Amino acid sequence: MSDNDTRRNRINDAWVAAWDRGEVDALDALLSADYQRISGTGTAQGLTEFKASIVATRSAFPDLVTVVDEIVVEGDSAAIRWHSSGSHEHSFLGVPATRRQVNVSGATFARFDGDSISEEFVTWDPRTLLTALGIISVGQDS
Repeated sequence: MSDNDTRRNRINDAWVAAWDRGEVDALDALLSADYQRISGTGTAQGLTEFKASIVATRSAFPDLVTVVDEIVVEGDSAAIRWHSSGSHEHSFLGVPATRRQVNVSGATFARFDGDSISEEFVTWDPRTLLTALGIISVGQDS
């Protein structure tokens, strides 16, 4: 198995464990201790904050399913295309439960430092989530 295949499998295994089963400690085998997850707004999360955000998301959307659609690995870089769906059953980011089904998709770009991912840049459109929750309407300025 090539290094790229190994990295692809490790990413998939950690994502499925963390996002689908809530086993966030599985990320420890993939992400470095100084890991940074940088959002489209430039906000950074460390490993502890990232795990907490997964737990909070899964709490609000207990039936959350995240599917890794594609992983491309080239050298020390990886691109992960994903989509998630779930029902909003509990408060999320201050929004009371709406019981609505949501579907979001995005991409994550990762950088390996040795055997671990040290940095990820994630991009997705939060307006999709806000629209699905009934917070904003399509065409409304956010």
